[in-house]
Amino acid sequence: MSDTTPLARGPVAVATPVVRDGWELDARVATGPLTLSDESPLAKVHVRAPFDGASRAALGVGLGRTARGDLGTGDVLVVGSGPGEWLVLGAPGTASALRASIEQRLARTGEFTTVLDLTHGRALLRLTGPTAARVLAGVCAIDFSDAVTPDGAALRTSLAAVVTDVVRDDRSGVPSYLLHVERSSGQYLADALLDAGRGSGLEMTGFRGLG
Repeated sequence: MSDTTPLARGPVAVATPVVRDGWELDARVATGPLTLSDESPLAKVHVRAPFDGASRAALGVGLGRTARGDLGTGDVLVVGSGPGEWLVLGAPGTASALRASIEQRLARTGEFTTVLDLTHGRALLRLTGPTAARVLAGVCAIDFSDAVTPDGAALRTSLAAVVTDVVRDDRSGVPSYLLHVERSSGQYLADALLDAGRGSGLEMTGFRGLG
């Protein structure tokens, strides 16, 4: 197989394509402080388990919060995305191994759980910059101030009329939000955010990953 042949594409249009880890990514590098990137190539594993049981302890985080860790596949971000629901994000190409690792870990709890790989069925955007909260306020009524939604907070709400998991995951002290939606809504949400952030200089940039 040629290493220039993409195996998968994210839902957001790519201006400058490059192939990495089997995905067609955007190689653009924004020069401004406020950026939006398509992070859909990240592995996305969805977990359902009892709300407050042994599985919660095994995953290391409760509702509305996030935690970094290593579940056997390298650095991952575990998100308490809903009552009895978790979203686990990992590096591109690790979804199968990540799912197997989570299943093995949760099997030891004795609880009934489901673990699904949603990588290709969901979109994931990252909005980063000092004024990112202002852009989100243009498409949502939630208070994204540091006091209400600090770094490490997670919630499910509506952005531009699209049900979205919003995960605050700051980068080097700069506010940053991961936005997890159905794949079919990815381009629409990206366009809505770019429109809301036009006055603030929001630019599309290339894939950034979890690191």
